[in-house]
Amino acid sequence: MSETDRSPAAAPEDLARLFNARANAGDVEGLVALYEPDAVLAVGAVVATGQAEIRAFYTDLLARKSEFPAAETLPSLINGDLALTFARLPNGVVSVEAARRRPDGSWRWAIDQLKIKPLTPAKAA
Repeated sequence: MSETDRSPAAAPEDLARLFNARANAGDVEGLVALYEPDAVLAVGAVVATGQAEIRAFYTDLLARKSEFPAAETLPSLINGDLALTFARLPNGVVSVEAARRRPDGSWRWAIDQLKIKPLTPAKAA
């Protein structure tokens, strides 16, 4: 299975892995598909609410041709249809997001405070 085939997250832990694959592939729509329709994404002072604003944020971010470092996915904390997802970034920072199980059993983020700082690729000499 390709990481960018837009398959839904079968478990909360899949969200971080799918995020990384889709971000590095430049797949804006694949990233938006990881979020609930009314999700909130906070990045510093920027807050995007809903998939249209999240799409606009990632369209701008991915246009910069950044690389996203892989994060270590940590076990989720699940209570019914809600989950806290955790990932440890290469710099040691731990991100925490709130996810919700959908009626089809897949998972999407409902609240995300993005901690990943994309790497700017080295310029060719």
